[in-house]
Amino acid sequence: MGFGPRFLEFSMATVDLVEVSKIYADGVRAVDRISLAIKDREFVVLVGPSGCGKTTTLRMVAGLEEISEGSLAIDGRIVNHLPPKDRDIAMVFQNYALYPHMTVYKNMAFGLQLRRRELGLSKAQIHQRVMEAANILGLGDYLHRRPKALSGGQRQRVAVGRAIVRNPKAFLFDEPLSNLDAKLRLETRAEIKKLHLRLNTTTLYVTHDQEEAMTLGDRIVVMKDGLIQQCAPPLQVYEQPANRFVASFVGTPPMNFLRGQRIDGGYFATAGAQLLLPPRLLAACSGSSERELMLGIRPEALSLKNEGRFAGTDNALQARISVVEPLGDKVDIHFDLHEHPHLICRADAHDYQTLPPRSAATFYVNMQRVHLFSADAQGRNLVT
Repeated sequence: MGFGPRFLEFSMATVDLVEVSKIYADGVRAVDRISLAIKDREFVVLVGPSGCGKTTTLRMVAGLEEISEGSLAIDGRIVNHLPPKDRDIAMVFQNYALYPHMTVYKNMAFGLQLRRRELGLSKAQIHQRVMEAANILGLGDYLHRRPKALSGGQRQRVAVGRAIVRNPKAFLFDEPLSNLDAKLRLETRAEIKKLHLRLNTTTLYVTHDQEEAMTLGDRIVVMKDGLIQQCAPPLQVYEQPANRFVASFVGTPPMNFLRGQRIDGGYFATAGAQLLLPPRLLAACSGSSERELMLGIRPEALSLKNEGRFAGTDNALQARISVVEPLGDKVDIHFDLHEHPHLICRADAHDYQTLPPRSAATFYVNMQRVHLFSADAQGRNLVT
């Protein structure tokens, strides 16, 4: 059963935050002068650890938190002092927030029925919107059920449907998958991606899961301590992290870091190893007076075989294996390198069937995929 697009026609909208801050009564800056321009129909994901300010930012866009400083514009109109209902946005919460005594149909229709006269909608138009949203989300067979008779994924779809029927200018998602189990999280994540491709509506999405951010976002915004650390397309953030925090947060397993010094001959010297830096990294640090540096190596840029992209000289680490974690087609090999414990190599499982713990091993680095960071607290990427 399908309906024409005349019932659900989504408006075009941009969302612009300019020097926006949230300052609480005790002086704490939960969000510190962030600026972000979300383009029409773009899917932007705010990601970061707990307490980084991502949810507070989302709630300021929604109108659930007051903006302390700066301006917020939706579709070019400043909305700082508008209540949530007048911002023409729809928010999907982490805990679904469904009415337990209402059916799926009534949960989806209730907001429109409350504002029917204000919105100029007839009962027939509300019904058509609900039915079309149910059709989009595969909820047609559940319209007469109450939330307690639904699975977690179905409840989340009802919450999304309640947002869809409003025809908002923008969707806001606040960690909508965190209450689901791993399998259902993957399925629902794919559904949200397909839904965005179908509706093509401006979306701001909050998560602490970097894998979720990478797979969903047109751009991802990595936050820490109320500040934006990097805003870029997912693969750019992964391949060209702006600093050590971004490099360590984005990627599973996280990036390995070796503290050392740049020495004569173009080498990076660390405890127990000297690695020959590639030309692009030598050029990046040639104008810098810093000798103390941090070398970043992703787990997949390490191998126990000196061949293919790992072949070379002056790219070996003499280490000791501590733990081996089989993951099906992949294996994570944890190893210690002198003063650098808890390093990880991710490799193909069929290459490494048995690796005894505490055994000595030589790991080879794909030097074309390493990163060089300053060793100070800022930890900036010297190339980007």
